[in-house]
Amino acid sequence: MLKQSSKNKAYIQLHIAVFLFGFTAILGKLISLDEVALVWNRLWIATLGLIFIPGVYKGIQSISKKNLLKFIGIGVLVALHWLTFYGSIKIGKSASVTLACLATASLFTSVLEPLITKSKFQWIELILGIVVIFGIYLLSGVGESYHLAIVVGIISAFLAALFSTLNKKYIVGQNTLSVTTIELTSGFLFISFGYPFIETYMPQPNWIPIGTDWVWLIILGLLCTSLAFALAINSLKELSAFISNLSINLEPVYGILLAICLLNEDTLLNYNFYLGTSIILLAVVMHPIITSINNKKKLKQ
Repeated sequence: MLKQSSKNKAYIQLHIAVFLFGFTAILGKLISLDEVALVWNRLWIATLGLIFIPGVYKGIQSISKKNLLKFIGIGVLVALHWLTFYGSIKIGKSASVTLACLATASLFTSVLEPLITKSKFQWIELILGIVVIFGIYLLSGVGESYHLAIVVGIISAFLAALFSTLNKKYIVGQNTLSVTTIELTSGFLFISFGYPFIETYMPQPNWIPIGTDWVWLIILGLLCTSLAFALAINSLKELSAFISNLSINLEPVYGILLAICLLNEDTLLNYNFYLGTSIILLAVVMHPIITSINNKKKLKQ
């Protein structure tokens, strides 16, 4: 009875985390800052939220210099992912379109993982990848004004798949929250040191939040980043990786529903968007289910 209670608590923690992850796109549209200033502020706020968690600093000290450099590099990829993610939202002025593109990340992972971790390639993943391409083709019919946003959104999904796969390869034996703190800090420094270059293309960008931007950024940095990540990691103590991955795939679904309810984006989107998004999400959800069924068949043989 006690074990079931702990598992139920873990389910609740995981779905709160996924809901908070889905809310990041909504906040990205509400915050008036450009994507660079938005990510820069999100990074330092989230880092502060993590650094005070017990054991984080001690975990950082235990990481070797070799691994430290790897995680710093991954942190740069995280920053680039967020820059393109919010860039897509700002370009298309639609959280829904960007979230639909983000749903392709798990299928990018299915291709990158065998290449990076040397695991076996699964043909079913290639088939689902073709299905996703068809979904993206339909999504492109949402209107020419969204085409650049879709391209940038897909690049963001690829970067998300890349840094997630690299994290999976190097995270073994490490303090997860400590690694996350390193990655967020390196992303913050990457953008900070790149300011002279950024200023060339974005003259005098507004880096300092004003008015309600502060409220949205604190929610984004502390609740949707630091807290959400901590809840997702803690839930893994009771739940399998399969259940966790299947639940996290619901992030775009939650995000799109929130965009429709809170931002009335359903009035801006057409039939092609809903059909394309449905096909992409179906492929994403089917991937772990089919993989689990195949693994069970192999165990019975």
